Amino acid sequence: MVTLDIRPFDGAPFEAPVDTDSLVIGRSAEADVSISDRSLSRRHARLFVEEGALKIEDLGSRHGTFVNGSQISEPVVVLAGDVITLAGSTITLRELGEQADSSTAQSVFRSAETILDQTRSRAPDSTEAGHDELKRWAERLRIVNEVHEAMAHSADADELLDLILDRVFLHLSPQHGAIFLKEGEEIVCARHRIQPGACEDFPESRNLVSEVIDKGQAAVVTDARTDPRFVEAKSMHAAGVRTLVAAPLMTPDGALGMIVLCSATLDHQFVEEDLELLVPLASAAALRIRNVKLAEEAAERKRYEREVAIARRIQEVLLPSEMPVLTGYAVYGSNTPSLGVSGDYFQVFSRAESEECVVLLADVSGKGIAASLITAYLDALCCCTLDTGLGPGPSFQEISRRLHLRTPLDRFATAFLGFLDLATGSLRFASAGHDPAILQRRDGRVEWLERTGVPLGLFPDMGYDTGEARLEPGDTLMLYSDGLTEAANPADEEFGRERLARVCLEHRERGPESIAAAIDAALENFVEGRPYHDDRTVVIVQRHT
Repeated sequence: MVTLDIRPFDGAPFEAPVDTDSLVIGRSAEADVSISDRSLSRRHARLFVEEGALKIEDLGSRHGTFVNGSQISEPVVVLAGDVITLAGSTITLRELGEQADSSTAQSVFRSAETILDQTRSRAPDSTEAGHDELKRWAERLRIVNEVHEAMAHSADADELLDLILDRVFLHLSPQHGAIFLKEGEEIVCARHRIQPGACEDFPESRNLVSEVIDKGQAAVVTDARTDPRFVEAKSMHAAGVRTLVAAPLMTPDGALGMIVLCSATLDHQFVEEDLELLVPLASAAALRIRNVKLAEEAAERKRYEREVAIARRIQEVLLPSEMPVLTGYAVYGSNTPSLGVSGDYFQVFSRAESEECVVLLADVSGKGIAASLITAYLDALCCCTLDTGLGPGPSFQEISRRLHLRTPLDRFATAFLGFLDLATGSLRFASAGHDPAILQRRDGRVEWLERTGVPLGLFPDMGYDTGEARLEPGDTLMLYSDGLTEAANPADEEFGRERLARVCLEHRERGPESIAAAIDAALENFVEGRPYHDDRTVVIVQRHT
């Protein structure tokens, strides 16, 4: 016959024999085994015999039924030595005549949320509780309040972790304590402390991490050497751990990590009362850790935003502040970054000692700060190359060679470069892997100026052919980055080149600025509020006479 060794949340421990084939456990006086625990459901769980095996099932309780720390969702077989946790109470199954021995007691795993609920909602009844119980309750509240007040003044994460260990060492007197925190998929020991003479290597138990952090349970291990859960925990035994208490650092978003306290002797054996103090302390610590991290992240975000704003101002200086006034032509250019700073770059300027206008648009691979740094270097290369008298192809060859030498292998730029003879409308151009420029004829025809070489900086020595075209009066040349054509709507359909050319066609009788405004309107209507994931740059040159 099996006996239930019952330790209620309220009241003294007692035993109950399993002498029938079905036994309902709950807080109701009508239950077969009635336990004084307000967090229990009236009919919480049932022990029953089926095919000669003793099983337990949860009867739809609010806080669940746990066997050896794991919540059950269907009937499971239980044996002598198993520990059943119901809300704040525990039941150990023993063979008839077996005596409970605190030195070889099983681990106790209890839901941290349940312990917190009980701490918040229930104080001892002053008419029923003894003086010592009321005194312990008041002392626990005093300690928790003291820790709350102390942590409120901690300014940074390191200081806060030290303070948390200060307090738990003061009130629970472990030989070794540590705070483990989640960092991505890893669990790292963020802080640890030892008393003189204790082993310096803090044990890390995967089983403990799984139960405490992953499942949000608090744990007391009264003796790791005799507990079946930890007989294979070599790191614990090597560190000399005999008894430990652990609690998750619970927040509304889940556990940030855990606090673990342990000792190498049983002179100070951790008990459930220590657990009921550590859980609210860990909860208070978790909320403060989260708030400090959020504050640090907010400060870092503000610092980053300031740096991005400065970088954007510098970048804007590199871009044309206004378009050149060209007799017989109208010019427009704009750049809109997707991440504060842009990896796109453009220039429109009259070439020194010639009747030519330089039209350039480049798109550096990647986005954000890294891409914007490359655009700054590209600007320097263009400034020292495009006024040397070289044609578009040789200019790109020289720029590409230098870009390859000074930038990482995974960084390159697509670009379109045109030299426009203002008197004749003749256009010499090179396209380094860039999307084809649109040459919109006045009569409605569209010509695509295709690429004449690979992206800049991709190879150390690469030649570029020079293409030729001509702008007649009424024609429009449009350069663009793929941030326009690859803008997508909620159905993941891209805007595409054909739509872009169609907008240009429909508004070809208007000026470049009006065409650009029409493109913006068409894009906004197309994406339906979906964010742009790439920089958007456009340069439009229109010949009038």
